[in-house]
Amino acid sequence: MILIYTALLCEAQCFIERYKLKKINSKPKIYTNNKIIICIGGVGKENTFNSLNYIFNNFTIKKAYNIGIAGINNKNIKIGSLFCTTANIKDIPYLQLTTVDKPQVKTTAKEISLYDMEGKYFLEICLKYLTNNNIFILKIVSDHLDLLKLSKDEIKKLIYNNFNIMYLYL
Repeated sequence: MILIYTALLCEAQCFIERYKLKKINSKPKIYTNNKIIICIGGVGKENTFNSLNYIFNNFTIKKAYNIGIAGINNKNIKIGSLFCTTANIKDIPYLQLTTVDKPQVKTTAKEISLYDMEGKYFLEICLKYLTNNNIFILKIVSDHLDLLKLSKDEIKKLIYNNFNIMYLYL
């Protein structure tokens, strides 16, 4: 199966709808059909570890994607831009990812980076079960580290606007 891991339901909603997935578990929230499994694990290290350990102990996963939003430390990069942080993929630019424990507000880092709260942990767990070339982290720029709180609908729209390009690589 292909795993799509998100922290929030609103990040997973368009995949659930498009693939007509059925909910099969509540903690963690899991939606599936016979090809794709979506796990909505929650924000942060502990939630990511617990959710992914559950997934890998109960399902056979061949590829894993972490899809979600991330802040960025460069105001020249547009909100809604899509990046892959684990590989160079045709049509999706690469950018490094920094995983933090709290929402990031400003940084002194010179290099451009995305900031999220689960990517590093997702990669760490997935590498125990899969090879590098079967693990992808796709992040959509949601803010410029200004603590802008997006609504669920705004997050859904960011994901929906990038769905067609992400769909090509699932």
